[in-house]
Amino acid sequence: MAVAYWIIAGLLGVFYLYASGKKIVQSQERLAPMMGWVDTVPMPVVRAVGAVEVLGATGLILPPATGIAPVVAILAAVGFVVLQILAAGLHLSRGEAKDTGLNLVLILLAAVAAWLATAF
Repeated sequence: MAVAYWIIAGLLGVFYLYASGKKIVQSQERLAPMMGWVDTVPMPVVRAVGAVEVLGATGLILPPATGIAPVVAILAAVGFVVLQILAAGLHLSRGEAKDTGLNLVLILLAAVAAWLATAF
């Protein structure tokens, strides 16, 4: 179970660090082609989502790696499930049902990570 957790947590961590880095650093104009929703959301909210994603990725990796407060990994994974449910809702409200596939994959991976993190 530990190996499966590290594989999934590693994939989620890399994905969210990449995506959050873009949200935190890039301008709205640079983000718009790949994240159409940034046109309808104020940039401080986009940056805040990026910061939450960095914290979540950190929460998936550091607590189990250090053995300090490993329950944080479960909370981080559940937080990503909630985040992606909200993201899918945003896509659906914008008529972008075709864009929810990635959200569903991320929901599934985060839910599995939450379950696997109970082993720590």
